[in-house]
Amino acid sequence: MKRAFKAVVVGVSSGGLEALKILVPGLRKDLPVPVLIVQHLSPQADSYLAVRLDEVSGLKVKEAEDKEFLKAGVAYVAPPDYHLLVEPDGSLCLSVDPKVNFSRPSVDVLFETASDAFGAALVGVILTGANQDGAKGLARIKRRGGLAIVQSPDSALADAMPRAALESTNVDHVLPLREIAPFLNNLLIGPSHANTD
Repeated sequence: MKRAFKAVVVGVSSGGLEALKILVPGLRKDLPVPVLIVQHLSPQADSYLAVRLDEVSGLKVKEAEDKEFLKAGVAYVAPPDYHLLVEPDGSLCLSVDPKVNFSRPSVDVLFETASDAFGAALVGVILTGANQDGAKGLARIKRRGGLAIVQSPDSALADAMPRAALESTNVDHVLPLREIAPFLNNLLIGPSHANTD
């Protein structure tokens, strides 16, 4: 029987724009779950990450909004200088609480709150990054029965975040960057077929 998932969370830092430009356009637009993304950005960064990704993706990509309810087939990007949280009712919350792991938004904050909301029905993905943010959150996802995926350190522009995640969690899959989107499509939708009618 196919395992039912309710959401995918993605954490990324240094090298993230390049990684997201490969991952997000690779996801099918009929993805049956929402995708939530934390990319470390400076507080002064513009808010165009979601716009840039939306332009090159079949999946709808937008900046997350406070109190917004999640929709399948949409990727939500944390805005600069706001933590992105998932409330127990599945809605989003933006917070200016203190930085976690020197970061706001923090990957751990998203992963931990999403894990509390979705339990075993959550997929966590750690991509390239130069710090340890996300390691605790991915471990929590795994403890609660979710699926843990980490980009292979040798395919990461910055390998500290993937390595920290691998050291803290017995992850389910370690994959090169270009294999993660096809893996998620297959996991969440099933094998793709050449027939595109």
